[in-house]
Amino acid sequence: METLTVMLACGSGASTGFMAANMKKAAKDMGLDVDIIARSESEISEYLNQIDVLMIGPHLEYLFDDIDSYIGDADIGVVLMKPDYYSTLDGKAALEQMLEVFDEDDES
Repeated sequence: METLTVMLACGSGASTGFMAANMKKAAKDMGLDVDIIARSESEISEYLNQIDVLMIGPHLEYLFDDIDSYIGDADIGVVLMKPDYYSTLDGKAALEQMLEVFDEDDES
């Protein structure tokens, strides 16, 4: 598996910075080759050609509803992070949800 590049997006990029650090540690512990960046939602369009996955903070659920207007035809997986693990900055749970979403996409 090649490196998977994941962008975490939130309002200002601050809370996702902590989540990204925890996800990086969890990815290492899980043996996953993942590059994780944290940015504000205003920067999503600048990174579309560099990422494989976009994970959106739960407080930005409204973006998830209109995500096609953000990503267009880009082949990017999109995950709306769950409040329960986001509030505790549980990086392992975030990675597990991301992997579940990709497993579901592969099955459909």
